[in-house]
Amino acid sequence: MKKTTDDELIEAAENAFRRAYAPYSRFRVGAAIALDNNKIVTACNVENASYGLTMCAERAAVFAAIAAGASRIYRIAIAIDSADAMNSTLMPCGACLQVLSEFMPKDGDVLIARKGKFKLADLLPHAFTIGHSPEV
Repeated sequence: MKKTTDDELIEAAENAFRRAYAPYSRFRVGAAIALDNNKIVTACNVENASYGLTMCAERAAVFAAIAAGASRIYRIAIAIDSADAMNSTLMPCGACLQVLSEFMPKDGDVLIARKGKFKLADLLPHAFTIGHSPEV
């Protein structure tokens, strides 16, 4: 079975951000996760007038991957509008990185379209834990 390439994963994330529902911030994000069987799970951010109910694309993709049967995530691709992507400070938020740390090893790849490939530990060097590692 052919492994999903980084480019294929980024393309899936770019397709996902086009479906984002972001009428308030106009900041569309898409995420894609390659499952062990090489299927790709995608998600996009979905905003709500009550901002606290908004869901980031990265967390939605993790939840969809777990619901699809994934037990571990090794790669996630994230894409945002190309105009926004040029802002070098735009990276996954802390909440999304923390959720990723629950299911992704520290050396897992976080691919950010038009920015490069990062290790989760480089983006979140001190993830919160409660003294144990879940069996995932």
